[in-house]
Amino acid sequence: MNTLLGPAEIRDLADLLGIQPTKKLGQNFVIDPNTVRRIVKAAHVVSGETVVEVGPGLGSLTLGILETGASVVAVEIDKRLAAQLPITVSQMQPDARLTVITEDALRVTELPNEPRVFVANLPYNVSVPVLLHFLEHFDSLDRGLVMVQAEVGNRVAAGPGSKVYGSPSIKAAWYGEFSTAGLVSRQVFWPVPNVDSVLVRFERREQPGTIEERKATFALVDAAFQQRRKMLRQSLSSVLGSSTAASERLVAAGIAPTARGEELTVLDFLAIARAA
Repeated sequence: MNTLLGPAEIRDLADLLGIQPTKKLGQNFVIDPNTVRRIVKAAHVVSGETVVEVGPGLGSLTLGILETGASVVAVEIDKRLAAQLPITVSQMQPDARLTVITEDALRVTELPNEPRVFVANLPYNVSVPVLLHFLEHFDSLDRGLVMVQAEVGNRVAAGPGSKVYGSPSIKAAWYGEFSTAGLVSRQVFWPVPNVDSVLVRFERREQPGTIEERKATFALVDAAFQQRRKMLRQSLSSVLGSSTAASERLVAAGIAPTARGEELTVLDFLAIARAA
């Protein structure tokens, strides 16, 4: 008995539901079972765990996670897909434990069973907001693996000084350690996207400050990267009142006013927030 979906089953399900996947909406379904198992293995999912999956779509990755003996809480905004998913799972893996929540992932603030693992194939246009939202609201999550557009994934996992280091890198670092875990071929998707994808793994660590400090830190990060090429005394003047006030705050935090945002770690930005 097949426990995962292949290309034919994926297309049959799409036809059944009247779904025409569009690149515009970031609807790219994984049609290769080997890739699904590779993702689940890289996420270190084990039997008995509860995994939260965002955007399960037709269920390719969902079935791969359930195959391990883990249970899945799936968050799906599309009502047609959300209604079909339990049917597909019951036909292919009758004993699997699945809970489906029909909701916009960015509005979800409560989940059953306190999931420990986050696994998802995220559309590029919402990948960073969704990831940060779940890390902010669900302390039970201690690790995860997401498949995202390569450009986005490399940015999230980047370190200070890198050309792609920016606001997503620093905000992600507030919650844990992020690293890339391999490329994914365009050919395993239907339809074939115009971009490459990458796996990004994260391990949760204790947050370095309070909720109020996080908000203040993130406001500074946003200001610094809105004017990326400017010195911090200029780019932070918008939130700190003036370039003079920004310079004083930076000196108090032990950071050169002539530094730029891409040189600083999340702890450096926190130090600036605390220097108030």
